[in-house]
Amino acid sequence: MSSLKKTSSSLTEKAGISSPEITNVSAINQIKNKRRQQPSAHELISGILSGNRTSLSRAITLIESTNPEHAEKANEIINGCLAQANKSIRIGITGVPGVGKSTFIESFGTFLTNLGKKVAVLAVDPSSSISHGSILGDKTRMEELVKDENAFIRPSASGETLGGVARKTRESIILCEAAGFDTIIIETVGVGQSETAVHSMVDFFLLLKISGAGDELQGIKRGIMEMADSIVINKADGDNVKKANQAKLEFNKALHLFPLKSSNWQPKVTTCSAITKEGISEIWNTISDYFEMTKQSGFFQEKRNEQNQFWMMETINEQLKQNFYNQSEIISLLEQNKKAVQNDEISPFAAASELLKFYFDKGTK
Repeated sequence: MSSLKKTSSSLTEKAGISSPEITNVSAINQIKNKRRQQPSAHELISGILSGNRTSLSRAITLIESTNPEHAEKANEIINGCLAQANKSIRIGITGVPGVGKSTFIESFGTFLTNLGKKVAVLAVDPSSSISHGSILGDKTRMEELVKDENAFIRPSASGETLGGVARKTRESIILCEAAGFDTIIIETVGVGQSETAVHSMVDFFLLLKISGAGDELQGIKRGIMEMADSIVINKADGDNVKKANQAKLEFNKALHLFPLKSSNWQPKVTTCSAITKEGISEIWNTISDYFEMTKQSGFFQEKRNEQNQFWMMETINEQLKQNFYNQSEIISLLEQNKKAVQNDEISPFAAASELLKFYFDKGTK
């Protein structure tokens, strides 16, 4: 027994070489101080124009910030990049959750970078209505594209924006163009209301569909069908190829019921598999044909001009809203009126009129 006690266990851990403690306090402080320093607007503009992704990411963060102190710096950056913007094609991609948008964008984006294109993906991630948080997992789902030197992926939280389009997606497009990206892809949340907003900021609008899930009938609705420049039936692989081809026929029939678009472009329906990459090149050929036709007819630039006017008005509306809710007197009066409305002491319409009257009267003084 005594000999057994002397035998050491096979699980005994032998002493190894311990990691030395970090003693270079000076180096640590230098790193901390560098992180605290915020680059100037001029430095960020220079970085963006030279294609620096860190500068681009930091500038987009400033643009998306709700901090009023960041607004002036963000506007300076946008103005500094405008001269180098408007040199890309902008493609909006939408579809119901589960249709495979992220997988499709990775396959499509990789195809484009192999052609020598520089691709920026602005992916809008849905925010929780309860916790107000977002997963921002698009980079995780696009494992191959995120490592591509000619691609830039920026997930943004939808926040409280109607339909899930990030509040400053339009301005982010300008910065990506100034950084040298010639193809901008915007992925929507796909909840049914974001399509209109995305359509107003892109040149080509692609609608992803799947077959065999009741999606064919769901798609035959005027709103989304009229906006789409192309419909792609995804997941056309394996046993689903036959269903995908059948869905293609049904959507083609539906499209011919609608009047011709103002661009004179007849939307096309194609099938693809984002997994096997089958049909991806055909989709790019369709998009290329669209741009060739609309640029020759002048519709491309006409649409861009209309979009610029639309976003000017949207910016005015947004600034008025922000200014209203950032007034300290309004904040106090708003809380009072909320309680009065809850207690049925005043109607919601009268409360709103009172707040607006106070706001405009204050502005005229």
